[in-house]
Amino acid sequence: MSVQMVLLPVLVLVGLTLALLLGMASARTRALTGRETSVKDIALGQQNWPERATQIGNCFSNQFEIPVLFYILIAIALPLRHADLFIVLMSWVFVVTRFAHAGIFVTSNDVQKRSLAWFAGVLVLFAMWIYFALRILLLI
Repeated sequence: MSVQMVLLPVLVLVGLTLALLLGMASARTRALTGRETSVKDIALGQQNWPERATQIGNCFSNQFEIPVLFYILIAIALPLRHADLFIVLMSWVFVVTRFAHAGIFVTSNDVQKRSLAWFAGVLVLFAMWIYFALRILLLI
């Protein structure tokens, strides 16, 4: 697989993270300028952000949990030349689950639906790691 094909889902996922960062900054700015909270109330933590700013902020923070294992896998598989069609296809499936998870998180925040999207992504990532490990260890 070409480097571009392998990195495109990574870049799309980074784009999601950056979009959430901008959304979080916007929600927090609106909360401060609209006097829903004050700088003094959030200076030592985020507990006093309004619900919407907290919702987007939590979704943004979540992008540094499970996706880190995805980034590590690609960072290892690419230079070792083990990023094949299966890895690329599963990368796209993983990215779709992350978009679904984030979309649910920042809209309805239905925990049951959000959990299903999260779990689907975890299963895909698990399959990717198992496949990668077997390729490395068994040289398949």
